Amino acid sequence: MSRVNPVTKLAAALILTFPLILSLDWVSATVACLLDIGLYLAGHRIIDWPGSLRRLARRLIPLMVAAPLAGLAMVLYGKPGGEIYASYGFIIISAQSITYGIAITIRVLALGLAVLATLSHVDPTDMADGLTQVVHLPSRFVLGTLAGLRLVTALQRDWKSMELARRARGLGDSQLLKRLATMAFALLVSAIRRGTALATAMEARGFTGGQRTWARQSTIGWPDGLYLLTAIIIIGTALGTAILTGHFHWIGAL
Repeated sequence: MSRVNPVTKLAAALILTFPLILSLDWVSATVACLLDIGLYLAGHRIIDWPGSLRRLARRLIPLMVAAPLAGLAMVLYGKPGGEIYASYGFIIISAQSITYGIAITIRVLALGLAVLATLSHVDPTDMADGLTQVVHLPSRFVLGTLAGLRLVTALQRDWKSMELARRARGLGDSQLLKRLATMAFALLVSAIRRGTALATAMEARGFTGGQRTWARQSTIGWPDGLYLLTAIIIIGTALGTAILTGHFHWIGAL
């Protein structure tokens, strides 16, 4: 797994997610969830699986909140069908809308698991090397994006420092909206200054274009082909199970 190119993992993420967006049923989403968890654990030693599952659960907390909300919207406003349980204006709760709501909830989790299983351990620098050397994207764009991504942690530290500074000056936590607006503006000014300095430094060091050399070579080998094949098998198994059981539903039919 460590020999798989980050670009290959990105391609695998697209393979695992795009077909799920085009279909709507709980069977394929459930099978995809289970197989994606297996793919996630495949990158860890068996002895590390308990800790890996705990880390995966923590990373899924935002999805655990978003998925039911997406499903609830489908329950309330989805295409009605079958037995009608409640109706109020535009809100119609039916057997079909509840089924779609469950499918949407599981599908959001499946999409998140697919991304976590493939991209959770990808180093941004390795990804940038792959995008420029394998995909041949413009190096100026890729390296600029990488530099900006590296500054995200700096912005987080700046925000925490501003919170502590305001508290030390007695400004406290009162007037929440005003405090957030003031801190957001200060953070924006800091980000612009830091971005300008970074752009100047990168230009002075020859990052603006021309023929480049790379300290680390990004290559594609047989592990990449095996990884893509695994992703194809996972999504094929998920969709095939839904088709064979008669639960497959094309989202265009909604």
